[in-house]
Amino acid sequence: MLQKNTYAAPAAQAAALRLPPLTAASGGRVPHASVIALASVVALLSLVPLGFIVWIMVDTGWSDAIALIFRSRVGELLTNTVLLEVCTIPLCIALAVTLAWLTERTNIPGSRIWSWLAVAPLAVPAFVHSYAWVSLLPGMRGLWSGVLVSVLAYYPFLYLPVAAQLRRLDPAIEDAAASLGLGPWRVFFRAILPQLRLAICGGSLLIGLHLLAEYGLYVMIRFDTFSTAIVDQFQSAYNSPAANMLGGVLVFCCLLLLGIEVLVRGNERYARVGSGAARPADRRRLGWFVIPAIALPLAAAVLTLGVPFVTLARWLYLGGAGIWRMDTIGSTLLQTIVLAVAGGVLATIAAIPMAWLSVRAPGRLQRILEACHYYVGSLPGVVVALALVSITVRLILPLYQTFATLLLAYVLLFLPRAMVGLRSSIAQAPVELERAAMALGRTPGQAVRQITMRLAAPGFAASVALAALGITNELTATLMLSPNGTETLATKFWSLTSEIDYVSAAPYAFMMVVLSLPLTLLLYAQSKRTAGQ
Repeated sequence: MLQKNTYAAPAAQAAALRLPPLTAASGGRVPHASVIALASVVALLSLVPLGFIVWIMVDTGWSDAIALIFRSRVGELLTNTVLLEVCTIPLCIALAVTLAWLTERTNIPGSRIWSWLAVAPLAVPAFVHSYAWVSLLPGMRGLWSGVLVSVLAYYPFLYLPVAAQLRRLDPAIEDAAASLGLGPWRVFFRAILPQLRLAICGGSLLIGLHLLAEYGLYVMIRFDTFSTAIVDQFQSAYNSPAANMLGGVLVFCCLLLLGIEVLVRGNERYARVGSGAARPADRRRLGWFVIPAIALPLAAAVLTLGVPFVTLARWLYLGGAGIWRMDTIGSTLLQTIVLAVAGGVLATIAAIPMAWLSVRAPGRLQRILEACHYYVGSLPGVVVALALVSITVRLILPLYQTFATLLLAYVLLFLPRAMVGLRSSIAQAPVELERAAMALGRTPGQAVRQITMRLAAPGFAASVALAALGITNELTATLMLSPNGTETLATKFWSLTSEIDYVSAAPYAFMMVVLSLPLTLLLYAQSKRTAGQ
């Protein structure tokens, strides 16, 4: 039972609960074909940036393309990227799992406060984290500086799903493992940690994709990655073949990361079906360990929140009341809110068919479609934006620099965020409930909408919030695709800091944090509500 992570009802109950087979008489099979068709449409849209890169490669010529790819600069960037991934993701896993265990399964004082503080760093954009640390320590440069800031900025993406999963785990499995003679550490690694696999894999994949695509964070600490090199190439020569070749290598890195995640994730089942309900887990007493246990979340809060807020407070103090130009700030704030909400909802709706297929109908085709949904999240916004610019200018000029094109870019960029939350929530909804609904006369589509999607509603809200958070802080695609006169908080902050006007940029950074805090609170509340708390 522990190896397969399955939950079965006793034989007598199983016999009483047998459901009719999914034939035409019982409402037919769940319409995989229609869901696959919808997921395929989204996948084809996701392939647009890749098709753009391939087209540029063919147009450049194979000999020139090979010369641009197999050169020392690409090897240097690949080494930097691999080292960044290998160092950052394990540290994020260790920090997130430890914090989640302390706040959800121990009697640490102020667990709710520490839990909220572990999620709050999501409200601070990654490039604001980076600038705060560079302001504090001007000598921060290179790999380990990048790893430090990346862990502090991105570990909440792992903490959220792991903490939510810990709240839902049935402690009966832990009791059974302990009754077999396993100590607390062996119970954790053999009975608890395997059940966190889906949450850890999803969060790690999300962090890995962000590391591949991040631009502003690494520019400020002068650490070269594929993203920074691509932007530099495009700034020096528009539609540069060298930059497009780097984009192709970046796509390969994403596909490799997806393959590793698929191998580690496996196909185990995570839903509990049986008589009764899982009881809440007992919190472990820390005893003398309470002081070092408090020190960890306290240190994390100081590093992730204290440093950025102290830096922003210094900027705001130096600027005084004169930097608060409410006409400009109010207009920028309103445009940011509209774009974030619209883009978050559209991205989550687009992710629903693929999220359902990945849980209910895993297979080779599903893996291919899922890879198409995920890979685009690893591309820098500038690559997606340039692909859409080229297509709209050449084929559909009326859509050039319109809100429709900008929202399409947001959907493509933030599909991975929407996928992670939806997939985990749908996995928690037992497929037997869909079958029971069909046995009672519901059509397959009605069963999915009325049963599975209602159970997955917290995941839908969390996915919208995650995507909206990303859109609020998105930079490069917004700069290139937004209609004339459109400015978001992120683009205004970046333009002012590029002019070395850090004082005037402070209100926009502050408003980004203020706008992101309610979305972060929504993520936290939804994760609590999922566990009935």
